[in-house]
Amino acid sequence: MGNTVHVQLTSLQQDLTFTAESSTGKRLMIDISKEAGGNGDGTSPMEMVLEALGGCTGMDILSILKKKRTPFSHLDIRIEGKKRDEHPKSFTDIHLHFILHSDGGEKALRDLEHAASLSHEKYCSVANMLKGAVSITYDAEISNV
Repeated sequence: MGNTVHVQLTSLQQDLTFTAESSTGKRLMIDISKEAGGNGDGTSPMEMVLEALGGCTGMDILSILKKKRTPFSHLDIRIEGKKRDEHPKSFTDIHLHFILHSDGGEKALRDLEHAASLSHEKYCSVANMLKGAVSITYDAEISNV
């Protein structure tokens, strides 16, 4: 049944900081703010959720836009997550704002909106995992190159 993904986390001494190493050997730092007891040396786990969602959706969108031959120079994604006040302080709402830098006008905007919809509804495995637990919304705009 499907593929297996492996990741290893190792704490740094007795701090709340971890190094995470993917199965491909890529490393990153996971930490929380100093105010919360960490060192502030890495990305927090909750920020990583937003980054994973944005990366997954963004890759889908760019792949679809390339197949449609929609002209663009790059895509910016701004993501905002609203969390519960009480524990567990999980996200209740996530909003993604896609900004496609393109001279393609209204057609590029339609292509972007269609690609975002396909990613959200069908392709993005991170969005699929979060559905039911959090409300995910998005909007899109074109920034002329």
